Amino acid sequence: MCIAGEFIYQNFINQRIGGEGVPMSYVNDIIEQVIKRNPNEPEFHQAIKEVLPSIEPFIEENREIKNIGILERFVEPESQIIFRVSWVDDNGKAQVNRGFRVQFNSSIGPYKGGLRFHPTVNIGIMKFLAFEQILKNSLTGLPMGGAKGGSDFDPKGKSDGEVMRFCQSFMTELFRHIGADTDVPAGDIGVGGREIGYLFGQYKRLKNEFTGVLTGKGIEWGGSLIRPEATGYGATYFAEEMLSTRSESFQGKTVCISGSGNVAQYATEKVTQLGGKVVTSSDSNGFIYDPKGIDDEKLKFIMDLKNVKRGRIKDYAEKFGVEYFEEKRPWIIKCDIAMPCATQNEINEDEAKMLVKNGCMAVSEGANMPSTPEAVEVFLKEKILYGPGKAANAGGVATSGLEMTQNSMRLPWSREEVDTRLHSIMKNIHATCVKYGSKEDGFINYVDGANIGGFVKVANAMIAQGVV
Repeated sequence: MCIAGEFIYQNFINQRIGGEGVPMSYVNDIIEQVIKRNPNEPEFHQAIKEVLPSIEPFIEENREIKNIGILERFVEPESQIIFRVSWVDDNGKAQVNRGFRVQFNSSIGPYKGGLRFHPTVNIGIMKFLAFEQILKNSLTGLPMGGAKGGSDFDPKGKSDGEVMRFCQSFMTELFRHIGADTDVPAGDIGVGGREIGYLFGQYKRLKNEFTGVLTGKGIEWGGSLIRPEATGYGATYFAEEMLSTRSESFQGKTVCISGSGNVAQYATEKVTQLGGKVVTSSDSNGFIYDPKGIDDEKLKFIMDLKNVKRGRIKDYAEKFGVEYFEEKRPWIIKCDIAMPCATQNEINEDEAKMLVKNGCMAVSEGANMPSTPEAVEVFLKEKILYGPGKAANAGGVATSGLEMTQNSMRLPWSREEVDTRLHSIMKNIHATCVKYGSKEDGFINYVDGANIGGFVKVANAMIAQGVV
């Protein structure tokens, strides 16, 4: 069934399938089946609705995709694991959380995707993130499948001892399902270097082996340089590539960034290095607006506040005497470029319209699916540069893939070498989006480009490997 070369792309470009082709209702039928089979999972439904319609014209040109059920398998996880995590807090009281791992697709490599520790975590959010991860990992060009996991555990306010005991209990179950050639988790929201260390230590005890089973490790024990910076840097590199298509750059531009964690911090750093001025930072309680810009000294304060003291961004406003907007998001501030780096659905339709009205020319997503479908529609209708998360924030998992490579080789690379490889990967992702997303009027639909570009590689692999 597999045809040599990029058969799907070539069929799409060079020929039409004879007969009626795939009926227009095929994709809608799949979407309806997903919703019916996965009730009360709105984030997963949203991801499916965003991806499938954009690849529908592509599917119409390729009857094989329907005939051997590629799409039916593409939307169903290969494995969904839910388990109990029991641990003891500092008061000696037993606590119980849920752990999750959704191993969605391994057609192009071992499962790869982060772990998220946050009270909002549930199976629907894990499936949405894992589904997005399939396409994101495919776009990097590295051999990595798609997965995601985590727990409804909240590390905020917990002592190091409590976090350690939780992580050890979590890994005591998860270790059965992962491995360097099977599934390689990483960090995500609520899972940083501290958590990865505790998780890796427990895996090593249980398996009696030192392997590259997790990425985001410490430099001293198998980690990669610039892994903490990678997602923020990558989203900035992607934005830089988008801007270049209109002969623009970051130089002299005002940039609004949401979030104040890892991604936001290093996006701020790289934007500043490229000549832009970042004027906002936020957390779940509100955002600060600093019209003078968040320079290196102010960024160091944010890093210490969030990474060490684990405080609230409001403290920045008090420290530097700037405005703080309680319970609001940064998108009311006038800017040239917006980079949502916090969480899903943080830009709604009204906020998207506000950004466009205020002259925003580009949106590069550092978070996963931070724009609602209505917001995305606004960006595309207004034909601004819009880089969806699966493309724009792929730098994190790309560098995780580079860490896996270094672990397999037992050789570390320099900071410069990793950064060069990351920059090259982001340029290649952008080129893929342009290849599949360019329209007749010259507009580049990065949503279509990312979805089709990611899907082609996975579909080819699934066809080559037969019906499994």
